[in-house]
Amino acid sequence: MSYIATTFNVMIASPGDVASERAIVRDVVYEWNAVHSGARKIVLLPIGWETHSSPEMGLPAQQIINRQVLNKCDLLVGVFWTRIGTPTEKHLSGTVEEIEEHIVSGKPAMLYFSSQPVAMDTVDLEQIQQLKEFRQSCQGRGLYESYDSLANFKDKFYRHLQLKVNEHPLFKVEENGQNETAVVDSHTNLPNLSQEAKVLLKEASKDADGTILHIRHLDGTAIQANGKNLILFNDRREVAKWEEALQKLRFHELVADRGHKGEVFQITNLGYQVADMIAL
Repeated sequence: MSYIATTFNVMIASPGDVASERAIVRDVVYEWNAVHSGARKIVLLPIGWETHSSPEMGLPAQQIINRQVLNKCDLLVGVFWTRIGTPTEKHLSGTVEEIEEHIVSGKPAMLYFSSQPVAMDTVDLEQIQQLKEFRQSCQGRGLYESYDSLANFKDKFYRHLQLKVNEHPLFKVEENGQNETAVVDSHTNLPNLSQEAKVLLKEASKDADGTILHIRHLDGTAIQANGKNLILFNDRREVAKWEEALQKLRFHELVADRGHKGEVFQITNLGYQVADMIAL
């Protein structure tokens, strides 16, 4: 059943060494939607430069990302481990610039710093030092959180997201569905997808590269996403179901062919948006 909902964009700001944490943020947001969006008439959409920006020339890359993605977000989740990121014209890194610009806009930002162990010969000591200085600069400007494992991060972020959405004025939506943000009609056309197609799209959206592999070999056929082979039994009936699921995703332009032999596919921007709406 469709309903009118207020949509809030949740931006994930992070350097390249916390791909697992980015996936966790998305999973927790999906779970919040599955449990609460119908009752609260709120939908949280996870966004990031890697999924919601498009090629554009004429300005520094970070300025383009700020305009295309950052300026449209309502809540920002920043995560760090061993890297601060690549410097921009204004700040230590693109991630730091996104955080600082978001804070200046007056909207909420949630920052997390990993204390997971790391082999020092695998990290850039200059990046570590810059990250340490940035973390120290945050101490007098608010509250941030540390975590010591991925499971610990997921537990903390899940609890913090509940608190933030329940208590922050930004998320106070009146019964008629209106607040200071735009009201979005959630009559988005959700394609008619089989359960296999939904599972395949959801798994692809969790993968850091958004990739699906369709591999034929002597022992049978594999359709892989997020490190999983979704074809559990290599009889022809089972294979046909998953191949049809992949074709459906291609037909609805939720994935795009990235290979030369029809073996590599990547989820599209529309695919991410539809995946965000699927609750399995």
